[in-house]
Amino acid sequence: MLPVTAIFDIGRTNKKFFLFDDSFREVHREYVSLPMIEDEDGYPCEDIDNLVDWMRSVFHRVMTEGEYAVKALNFSSYGASLVHLDVHGRVVAPLYNYTKPLPAGLTEDFFNTYGPREDFLVRTASDDAGMLNSGMQLYWLKHRKPEVFSRIRYSLHLPQFLSYRFTGIPVSEYTSIGCHTFLWDYPSQDYHPWVYAEGLDKLFPKTVPADTTITGEFYGKRVTVGVGIHDSSAALLPYLKTADEPFMLLSTGTWSVALNPFISGKLEARDMAAGCINYLRPDGQPVRAARLFLGEEYKRQTRKLADHFGDEAPAPDRVFFNTQVFRRLKNDFSPWFGWEVLSGGTSPSLNLPPETSYVEAYHHLMMELATLQAASIRAAIGEEQIGKLFIDGGFSDNEVFVNLLAHDFRGMKIRTTDASLGSALGAAISIAEGDLPDDFLTNNYGLREHQPFPSAPNRRP
Repeated sequence: MLPVTAIFDIGRTNKKFFLFDDSFREVHREYVSLPMIEDEDGYPCEDIDNLVDWMRSVFHRVMTEGEYAVKALNFSSYGASLVHLDVHGRVVAPLYNYTKPLPAGLTEDFFNTYGPREDFLVRTASDDAGMLNSGMQLYWLKHRKPEVFSRIRYSLHLPQFLSYRFTGIPVSEYTSIGCHTFLWDYPSQDYHPWVYAEGLDKLFPKTVPADTTITGEFYGKRVTVGVGIHDSSAALLPYLKTADEPFMLLSTGTWSVALNPFISGKLEARDMAAGCINYLRPDGQPVRAARLFLGEEYKRQTRKLADHFGDEAPAPDRVFFNTQVFRRLKNDFSPWFGWEVLSGGTSPSLNLPPETSYVEAYHHLMMELATLQAASIRAAIGEEQIGKLFIDGGFSDNEVFVNLLAHDFRGMKIRTTDASLGSALGAAISIAEGDLPDDFLTNNYGLREHQPFPSAPNRRP
């Protein structure tokens, strides 16, 4: 049987399972999209029981079919999501959706007690983002749903909960704690004092680094199990282990996150005003990050285009970059799209000029999105000297998007990598022993180089 590492890579939209051989080459993958359910307030949320049932079913099949010998298992998933367990390890509340609005007045109450607001945000390197600050989910439960809060023994971020379901051992982990949670005080490298004041520290088990493993026995076989890792941090790890110069990673998907692991100095108020926060690397060191809800906005706007053009609309992935269309649109550029989830939009609704083709409308959409993305990347770079930009995740296959960024960052080396593997491979590498070879990204990530297109068409003398 082929020795493999098994990875569950859990996104908000797609749930993925991968098997990698000893050289980290993918030998098996499968995807599923699971229906959401509603929480007690009628708000959509992840069906955590259905998710765990699917994972156990997949793992059982792979372990018992006899084709692969699973030697290690790990998990990556989206962040800002807590699973609450009682003393018996049973889930006592829904996996609340981080887009769920907080009750009116709750955030004001919080900052009246633990502010000033600006100082707090700088110390926790987080923006004020409601339920996306996972610590606020616990504050909300304690002060608005005390009957639920009183039953909680452990609160685990989603990657660590997935590991717990296979090991029975609860832990906390740096990359999950450090991603805009309001929980981590960066100057003291500890939980923020408010966490202790509210008694929330008692709900968090021991904090361990992402390379921690637990040995378990499954179906009579010993398997090394990781403790899980936040997906954006997992995506960064292979680049960190093979970097020969400072770089940026743009990890794209539902969220597009520009990550700069080569920051010097602490996060300042001016950085936060530019849209930056900090994440934690697997080793507990800070990473400058700038987030955009790019994938969600893209999904909504392409649906609008499909509705507008009807049968004339091709699939978006069949639209290829056209320099003539770009130059024509650039000459008289003004917004056509009204953002639904992104800030910075200036048009209230879809406002296409007459006789606009789908290809033109799609290029214009991507030009507007790429403009916001470029500003986000520059904010994360700050004053550092960065010469290389990696793009991975879903938008790395979007030819229009990549060409626009290559044009905007002409002075940088632009590389794209396989769209589907970033977080999963990072999760596998986080629990592996030994160093990665220098050609790892080229061999395992399908590394592709992109040159900027000419700024203007060539003219004959």
